[in-house]
Amino acid sequence: MGELSAAETVRAADKIIHDVGSRWMLSRSTAEHGKEQGYDNPFAYYFAGRGGVMGDVDADVVSAALGWFEPGFVRAQWDEGVAVAGAREATRRYILGCAAWGEAHLPEDPRLCELAERVVRAAEGSGLPLFCGWRAETLPDATRARLMQLVQVLRELRGGLHLVATTAVGLSPLEAILTQDGPDIARFFGWQGDLPDCAALRPRRVEAEEITDRLSAAVYERALSPSERAEFAERIGAVGAAVLG
Repeated sequence: MGELSAAETVRAADKIIHDVGSRWMLSRSTAEHGKEQGYDNPFAYYFAGRGGVMGDVDADVVSAALGWFEPGFVRAQWDEGVAVAGAREATRRYILGCAAWGEAHLPEDPRLCELAERVVRAAEGSGLPLFCGWRAETLPDATRARLMQLVQVLRELRGGLHLVATTAVGLSPLEAILTQDGPDIARFFGWQGDLPDCAALRPRRVEAEEITDRLSAAVYERALSPSERAEFAERIGAVGAAVLG
């Protein structure tokens, strides 16, 4: 199977993890599951379910932990979501949706679960409250459901590291979005009105990506041997092929 450096593992695996997680959270079936659980608004289900691992906190705490989203948008969706059944129950229901999606879309791969759990355990959680909240949740026994939840935890790890990195280079959440994804994505994240031209800040975004990659690579370095990293990347690639095509 060969070997991979930690940096090579980041390049091979992290985008797939991000995109698979996005696919389940934004899927129509997840929105339908939320409706069955009492959340007519899929955004309210998303914010309460994803952020509910932190408990009954103010929306500003959720906004700070997630990053990227316009704070007023977060408050409106969070308050609506937790009004249904509270924060922790929202996460419990959201995890059921995660499990159902994983059962329907992911391959059966207990070995990948084993490797992913080792990566999750090796991560230092300082400054990563959302990741730590998701890591603390009990994993399902069923392999596909377990794998999907682990993908979500790994996605929160990368996202938290990236938020640390963009903050470190002096980018606000809005600037971080505009220097990479542009105004359409910024508006999807709730930002309205006239948006600033952030072209001059793009070198900071490049620096933030490099910092994120280094922080992520350090986790893979601690968690897995070179041959295990190659195996992890290959198995994550198979998940990406199954889900993303």
